[in-house]
Amino acid sequence: MTIEKAKKILKHQFGYDSFRMNQEAAIDCVLSKKDAVVLMPTGGGKSLCYQVPALMSEGLTMVVSPLIALMKDQVDALVSNGIEAAFLNSTQTGKQQTEVFQRIRSGKLKLLYVAPERLFKSGDQFIDFLKELNVSLFAIDEAHCISSWGHDFRPEYRKLALLKEYFPEVPVIALTATADKLVRKDIVDYLELNQPELLISSFNRPNIFYSVEPKRNSYEKLLRFLEKRREDSGILYCLSRRSTENLAQDLRDEGFNALPYHAGLDRATRQRNQELFLNDDAKIIVATIAFGMGIDKSNVRFVVHMDLPKNVESYYQETGRAGRDGLESDALLFFSWGDVTKLKGFVEIENNKEQSDIMLKKLDQMGEFGDLKTCRRKYLLRYFDEDLADDCGQCDNCKAEYEKFDGTVIAQKALSAVYRTGQRFGVSYLIDLLRGSKSKKMRLEHLNLKTHGVGADISKNDWFDYFKDLIAQGFLAKTEGQYPTVILTGKSEDVLYGNTKVELYKITEKAEKSSSLVSDVSHPYVEALLDDLKSLRTEFAREEGVPPYVVFSDATLVELATYLPHDRNGLLKISGIGDVKMERYGADFIRVIRDYCELNGLESRMKLKFASRKRRRKRNTKGDDTYSKTLQLFKQGMSVRAIAEERGLTRNTIENHLLRFIPSGEVQVEDLVDTDKIETIRDAIDELNAAKGLSPIKEFLGAEYSYGEIRAVAAKFS
Repeated sequence: MTIEKAKKILKHQFGYDSFRMNQEAAIDCVLSKKDAVVLMPTGGGKSLCYQVPALMSEGLTMVVSPLIALMKDQVDALVSNGIEAAFLNSTQTGKQQTEVFQRIRSGKLKLLYVAPERLFKSGDQFIDFLKELNVSLFAIDEAHCISSWGHDFRPEYRKLALLKEYFPEVPVIALTATADKLVRKDIVDYLELNQPELLISSFNRPNIFYSVEPKRNSYEKLLRFLEKRREDSGILYCLSRRSTENLAQDLRDEGFNALPYHAGLDRATRQRNQELFLNDDAKIIVATIAFGMGIDKSNVRFVVHMDLPKNVESYYQETGRAGRDGLESDALLFFSWGDVTKLKGFVEIENNKEQSDIMLKKLDQMGEFGDLKTCRRKYLLRYFDEDLADDCGQCDNCKAEYEKFDGTVIAQKALSAVYRTGQRFGVSYLIDLLRGSKSKKMRLEHLNLKTHGVGADISKNDWFDYFKDLIAQGFLAKTEGQYPTVILTGKSEDVLYGNTKVELYKITEKAEKSSSLVSDVSHPYVEALLDDLKSLRTEFAREEGVPPYVVFSDATLVELATYLPHDRNGLLKISGIGDVKMERYGADFIRVIRDYCELNGLESRMKLKFASRKRRRKRNTKGDDTYSKTLQLFKQGMSVRAIAEERGLTRNTIENHLLRFIPSGEVQVEDLVDTDKIETIRDAIDELNAAKGLSPIKEFLGAEYSYGEIRAVAAKFS
């Protein structure tokens, strides 16, 4: 009966038909007053593991969260679903905090989000306050922060062990997306959990396409990557603050709407840039790892690492910020072994050799991932102690075609260089020796070796690849530590004496990744209708002051544009639409869908939703060139209104089509906006800084100026 009640809450409050992964087991556990540790991939729905029990229990659920942005996102989403939730943090005024305390005392509040340091601020004053209340559950989000062996250690998390001392009868649920066996043990030990249930869901994110490119010419490769994704939201990660700002500026110069984010920016700028990104007013955020932890933006379509992360956990967590809505997304890494060498000085922990060795090993494992020629998803899952039976088919290596060639002579040259230099040098030195370098770093006694210069016909980059291949196949090995050397193995002797043939890999082709989306639908969606639904979603988001994905996720809009529900009953069958959102937004979305279907002679396809059980679908190829069709008609001299009538689309949709061609110069802003209006609109954009979207600018300019005109000028001068 308890789980049946939980399923009703899941449907009516959150709009989902069934639980995923270990959500049901986690909910059952905490409702039985047992502790739990929940490992679930980013976007897997960890928050429902404590939000549903909070609505089923008497009293208050306390959620410990490490970042302010995470709290605000979670609370916005809960309030949007009609749930009483709030947070306490340093961004609030004294009056705002007093109002939260009043809501807590009234017993109406179901979930309260706080930072770990807030719990123990002012001694035990806040704890004493909580003791007077009926606290039903403590949820510790991002629980890996408690472990010094993890990738994001936060000392303040260690104090959370006091919760079991102060509230021995209250269950604790610890949640994270990234924790190996060592970190899991630390979570249990440091939180002093009482025989907790360990619930580990699959770490597999099938909708993310993993790919790695050599770091050479990475900027040019990035521009080609982004050009195909101009309408998508994405995060670019850089190692330093300076490179973050420089890259953001370079991309703006190329016509991309990109903003920087790092800890060195003042708080107001960071907040503004984050809000613009969350609200889809900025498409790209270029950031250090200071950005993104807990950011709940569901429609991030790509994550790019310009520099190497320090460990696989960080890489997995950061790439996991893409595709939280279940739709196809990309994770691209630009890799160089030089990054591994550069980072070794950063990961060592002073006066702590044991932890330094662990961090150096994690860095080497990240290097191995970047250098793989086998399935990348298999490697990631194996890292988290999970096996994948077959290659995934959704990474660059699975799409690549490799061939081998007889590399015995090359291998003998490499192994000879290692042997003759006493197995005391790294890869870079050995390559310089083989290529015949006479630089000052080359030892005099090595200039006379037979191997000096025997590999001059092979480029330095190719030698790096061959050494990595020989190490991967076990013909050579690398020592551990910050300055590893290359050594021989038990397989080396047979190669040197010609008793073993060595085959080396040669990449001949990398196929383009599949363009199919992964979601709950398996039929083509109507692209033009999807544009209209996004525009309506944006209007609601502006009015309510929340990011668009809080209204409806992209996945929900894709379902609407696929199945075309015409009434309330149909809308409630769409994933992500519960009772509250139905009442708040349902009528308007039904109106847009019905109007579009009437204009285009379409009927509802709701019967298809239940006829198909497949999860994969292909994009609507018929709609792929819809923007080009609009541009073609516009160049023939047709007005926006005439094109809308000709194509059976809304004026707003046609304007959005044409805006795409302003940065490239194929459409001039003067074609869409009266010349005498342009400077006025531009001044308003500059003055108001578009920090709160287009609505304040529209209100400032008045009825004589349309949203379409404002968007056109913004596209030209942003």
